[in-house]
Amino acid sequence: MEGGAGKGLECQKTMDGKGSNGNGSEKAIPSCCLKAMASAPELEAKCHSTVVSGWFSESHSCSGKASKRVYFNNPMWPGEAHSLVVEKVLFKAKSEYQEVLVFESLTYGKVLVLDGIVQLTEKDECSYQEMIVHLPLCSIPSPKTVLVVGGGDGGVLREIARHSSVEQIDICEIDKMVIDVSKKFFPELAVGFEDPRVHLCVGDAVEFLRNASEGKYDAIIVDSSDPVGPAQELVEKPFFDTAARALRPGGVLCNMAESMWLHTHLIQDMISICRETFKGSVHYAWTSVPTYPSGVIGFLICSTEGPPVDFLNPINPIEKLEGALKHKRELRFYNSEMHSAAFALPSFLKREVSLLCDSPTPAAQRISVS
Repeated sequence: MEGGAGKGLECQKTMDGKGSNGNGSEKAIPSCCLKAMASAPELEAKCHSTVVSGWFSESHSCSGKASKRVYFNNPMWPGEAHSLVVEKVLFKAKSEYQEVLVFESLTYGKVLVLDGIVQLTEKDECSYQEMIVHLPLCSIPSPKTVLVVGGGDGGVLREIARHSSVEQIDICEIDKMVIDVSKKFFPELAVGFEDPRVHLCVGDAVEFLRNASEGKYDAIIVDSSDPVGPAQELVEKPFFDTAARALRPGGVLCNMAESMWLHTHLIQDMISICRETFKGSVHYAWTSVPTYPSGVIGFLICSTEGPPVDFLNPINPIEKLEGALKHKRELRFYNSEMHSAAFALPSFLKREVSLLCDSPTPAAQRISVS
């Protein structure tokens, strides 16, 4: 999604649709409506609104062909929405790829929204940014080269910078507007771009990875949007094959993996693909983010064949890294206890994910669901 401004990773234009505005004139269909239509092509997107009467809501209405009214917030979580009181709209514009909105909320501080979906808020961004970075980087000794896919808000960069062993941080974000907006309205996150180790590429991250040399990175962190439309390829086997090739032996990938309450089928598919692709270990972890659908978000964490990686027990604990706890901004969520706890899964998820291991192979036996 998830959420985050590199959750704004989109690799194609999606604003080329047209629709009626009710008075006979034509207007562009918002890209979030087009994403909904891609999931439910029998519907026609007709109208769009995210801020009404002082409230932001992730849902918007699209009228169907048979004069039906269907409400979408996103085809990834139909039938539900989260709303926030809007104190003031600070920014609203269309980039080449998506609608970008920033507003001041009553309880969560400033909020970044892409295509009608909350990406981050000042209050709870810490749990996502800290966990997606430190779960992989604290699991390997002395990481030196890291690639960020998406991550245009800079929060992932801010967290990677806590690791003094890191010598190079590459980031590839498709939407420059997300970067610029984050620097203006979210300086506590965008501070990550100021680190001299950061090398920014504005462009298609999939193509960037294809051109990366084999074994270049110790870690790849995929801070992407929901797998709807162009971002779908970020959860498909060719992308994971490319990522695995760019990792050194024993290198790690951390990929946003949606909500266990809403997307068990997607989690199963991703684990199945990664079990075929990564020959080290594959784990699912999760954290709490109140402003994301269902209040939780998951991560798929994988390692390539090579030195074994024990993700459940951090080998590189951040509490022992000099200056890391207060680098730029004090850690608010992550610690070694939260690290290990992130891999504890509820019984219903263990039952459903365990179906992937009906016929265990040596590789499958390295899959953990607990």
